[in-house]
Amino acid sequence: MQAAQSLIALLLAVSVIAALAKRIALPYPILLVVGGVLLGFAPFAPSQRLDPDLILLLFLPPLLYSDAFHTSWIDFRRWLRPIVMLSTGLVAATTLAVGAVARHFAPELPWSVALLFGAVVSPTDTVAAQAILERIRMPRRFTAILGGESLVNDATGLVGFQMATLVALSGVFDAGEVATAFAWVALAGIAVGLAVGWLAAHANRIVHDTQVLFALSILAPYVAYVICTHLGVSGVLAVVTAGFYVSWRIHEIPADSRFQLYTVWELAVFLLNGFCFVLIGLELPRLREGLERYDAGFLAAFGIATSLAVILARLVWVYPGAYLPRWLSRSIREREPRPRLRDVLVVGWCGMRGVVSLAAALSIPLTLPDGAPFPGRDLVIFGVLCVICATLLLQGLTLEPLIRALGIRTAALSDDEERAARVELVKTALAHLGELRASSRCEASEIERVEAAQRARLVQLEGQSELREQLRADFDGAHQRRAQLSLLGAQRRKLLELRDREVINDLTQLRLQTELDLEEMRLTR
Repeated sequence: MQAAQSLIALLLAVSVIAALAKRIALPYPILLVVGGVLLGFAPFAPSQRLDPDLILLLFLPPLLYSDAFHTSWIDFRRWLRPIVMLSTGLVAATTLAVGAVARHFAPELPWSVALLFGAVVSPTDTVAAQAILERIRMPRRFTAILGGESLVNDATGLVGFQMATLVALSGVFDAGEVATAFAWVALAGIAVGLAVGWLAAHANRIVHDTQVLFALSILAPYVAYVICTHLGVSGVLAVVTAGFYVSWRIHEIPADSRFQLYTVWELAVFLLNGFCFVLIGLELPRLREGLERYDAGFLAAFGIATSLAVILARLVWVYPGAYLPRWLSRSIREREPRPRLRDVLVVGWCGMRGVVSLAAALSIPLTLPDGAPFPGRDLVIFGVLCVICATLLLQGLTLEPLIRALGIRTAALSDDEERAARVELVKTALAHLGELRASSRCEASEIERVEAAQRARLVQLEGQSELREQLRADFDGAHQRRAQLSLLGAQRRKLLELRDREVINDLTQLRLQTELDLEEMRLTR
């Protein structure tokens, strides 16, 4: 009963705070954390705490799976070099910097625990940054690099956390063994993800019931993660790989089921993220007992110093990472445009931490194998929560003003790409209507209004008008619907062709495919 009451209280808190965030135009993750802190000090605060062993399993798989669906694989490959620089090199630099600062302030912490702390706070949080960036039309390169970084550094950071935890539990460190274990954990995780992704995509082709498809889509990330947990390999990489694979084949699901799946997943991810950000705030008051032996001044200095280490490590890393490879490699200079100083600054300031760091911190074991308390667990969790709150509040509240002050605006690439794709869809529709007329499958009178509407749309698009309406026309009667449904199938095939040729990226394809799905649903109801 108490667990149910706590769940209801959390759901109410998420709903009220998210609604308030929309009214005062603030990113909802920030208000959720602040609300969680206030709720934690309230006498009626939920007292039920999740088992640390269930934190990563419960929240991470669906959140990472959803992030993979909303990351363009084409853009990911296009900007792979800067993504790898941020998601591997910066993760290592952050782990070392934070570990050194933690050891300086708390020499009693073993190096394994200090580095564990650094690994936990090394991954950035996509949700926190996205909640801000989605309100500003940013160049696509920004969103591609930041989204790809967040996906990969979740994996690298958590693999580092896994390695540091094993060293802390065993008390033994061997560099060669750690490197070998790291490679095995990463490669085996990717292999599991490909296998689960292939099975999930195959199931999507043969299952047509929307409820079953949703159950399978929820099951897929958990299956990948659980298999990896039993094998001792990276469940994060498995889930992300499976998500990429299934998203690439999502067009094989019927249009109405696909649209419903996206809608339900969007709501589920919102609730999971909401719970996590409220839990971040709730954990601060709950740490009071475990931190009583530390002086308040020490805790304040520890939290501030480790938060500054996280922020400064990123700012120090991004500028050499952006310009040094260009200076050393001519091929990089020819392949990638030169980033502006202000663009690099924004990337450096998009270092908010959130759900992944919280889940990892709360999953730190309570005891060592001999039954002794895990050294410094409460202090590490306190430091992680300080870093999350500091980056969310400091960087989260200042990111939008900084972007506006620097005068960064969206690039025309995404708009031009989408307009070109729409032109291709209309031309495909006209060609398909000509085939229908020639094949005598439809009478000429059945096609005339459809063709006239498509020609009018083509004139608007080629005139560079800002046409944002859905691809639809108001047709009456079964004959027009039959012609239009046939036309939609041809347009979907054209979209896939454009995506596979990388004329458009997969997010543009998804957006236009959703419009076609809505049109088909309207015609078939």
